[in-house]
Order: sequence, then C-alpha cells, then structure tokens
Amino acid sequence: MTKDTGVSGTRCLVDMGADGRYGWRLVAQNGRVVARSGGCYDDHAGCRAAFAALCTGYADMAGGVQHTAGGNGWVWLLRDAEGRTAALSGRSYERHSTCRTAYARFRALIATEGPRWASTALR
Repeated sequence: MTKDTGVSGTRCLVDMGADGRYGWRLVAQNGRVVARSGGCYDDHAGCRAAFAALCTGYADMAGGVQHTAGGNGWVWLLRDAEGRTAALSGRSYERHSTCRTAYARFRALIATEGPRWASTALR
C-alpha cells in the first residue's frame, strides 16, 4: 500500500512481514528508505494509526542519534511519550555527523509534510 506524500516525492509504504504483522517505511523519490516504523502492528489499521500519530505528534517526541546495537555505526530514532520507538532511520550510518544530518532532514520533512500525510488515507 502506498501513499504519495506530495512535494518531496516521498511515499509511505506499508509492508506485511512473514509473521503477518505490519510496519511502515518512508521511501524517498530515489528509492532510499528515509525512515521506518519503530514497531510492528497486528493489522493495517494499527500501522496506519501509528504513522498518523507520528505525523501529528512528532514535535513532542524526543529523539536523537545513538550507536547501533553492534556499536559499529549510528542510527537516529524518535520516541513517543511512553518511551516506545515511533520511528527510526532506514539504515545505519558510518559517521555520527552524517546520521545527525539525516535526523535533522527527517525532522524537517515530517514538519513540512506530516500534516498532509496524517490527513490522507493510504491506498
């Protein structure tokens, strides 16, 4: 399922995993994954609701850059009020500064297009 996000050409894709659970990812016009959901959801509606909550509540979410689980790279993430990961980088970065820049770009992208994304239904 995709949703065109307008100005940037970024689109949201909802995927179903082998376990039957859903997750979303934002894909840039060049095909790179910009961000992905921090969790998995039991149904499409739950996944969509989580994405809409991110789009409307991102400004109140804490986030930043941290080491990958293996400690050999960097990822960014956003956490909701309950401390759950709402969104994270689509990939790991070799350099802290590159990851920090990607995080800033994501925050700017969601600030610009989040209201539109939250108000339109996935097709």
